[in-house]
Amino acid sequence: MGARTDAARTEVLAAREGLEGEAVRLEAAGRAAMDIPTRLKNSPLKVGGAAAGAAFLLLGGPKRVLGGLRSAIFGASAGLPKSMLPDEIEAVLGKLGPDGNKVRGTLEREFARFLDERAPERRERDLAGLTGGLLANVLRPASVRAGREFAERLFDPDGPSFAEGLRKARARMDTSAPKAASKP
Repeated sequence: MGARTDAARTEVLAAREGLEGEAVRLEAAGRAAMDIPTRLKNSPLKVGGAAAGAAFLLLGGPKRVLGGLRSAIFGASAGLPKSMLPDEIEAVLGKLGPDGNKVRGTLEREFARFLDERAPERRERDLAGLTGGLLANVLRPASVRAGREFAERLFDPDGPSFAEGLRKARARMDTSAPKAASKP
């Protein structure tokens, strides 16, 4: 039983050393990734490009670009007119009664029901909407992938910064190791 216990103790100690090494490497990688001033000094275009790409995606750039392309190809959508009520409709509204709130509620409910009934027909006829929807569905995975790549590049530790962070983390672990070893 003593040999098995010694072997298990040896395995635990080896695993602990491996864990300490991984912790040091993880800390160094984190420090190197977050050392923005050094990264800016070493490769300003790379960091600037990654930050610009991430900002472009976060601020909805792909959606805006697609909207601009759609309006360039199909033309800008017409704005709403100032008055949408012809004289005939004004006359019918007058017949609904003098209570404006009641008339407004009736119109809103009936118009909402009308729009819900006609929505499938509008969607089928709207070629621009169909094209935009297809483009959005096709480009969304590419946009998500590009965003992940920008984020990886932004937080990817470069060699010199990582080596410096690794050196600092090992030095910190070495200074704290005697304290931990002295504890019973």
